Amino acid sequence: MNIIICCSITAAEEVHRIKKSLEAKGHSVEIPEGVKHDYFQGRTEASTAEKAEDKIKYDLIRGYYEKIKHHDVVLVVNPEKRGIKGYIGGNTLMEMGFAYILKKKLFVLYPLPEMQYSSEIEAMQPIILDGDINKIR
Repeated sequence: MNIIICCSITAAEEVHRIKKSLEAKGHSVEIPEGVKHDYFQGRTEASTAEKAEDKIKYDLIRGYYEKIKHHDVVLVVNPEKRGIKGYIGGNTLMEMGFAYILKKKLFVLYPLPEMQYSSEIEAMQPIILDGDINKIR
């Protein structure tokens, strides 16, 4: 399968492990630019304006939408962040929305978080993997 991963940049280490594991099973896996390149990972502490500038300069939002269009499956890697189990941030939420609109199979690695927009996440009816990537089918 062609799998694209969506996540917060802070999940980079886990995403690299998952990518390697999925590729060992014969899958093709795309990961976010922020996870691929050290420059973006170093920007996790940047100001909101600096982060927005990067997203505009590198057309990251539209660019990832284009990549999602060419994949069979979207996997959201959502470890705990900011004290929220299963954290899904704004960018990842948008990417889930893209996947939903494009009728892509949508998987979420960990149980869904309790957040302000939980009902929107639930409405997309993602398949919850409970941490087990072997459930991706």
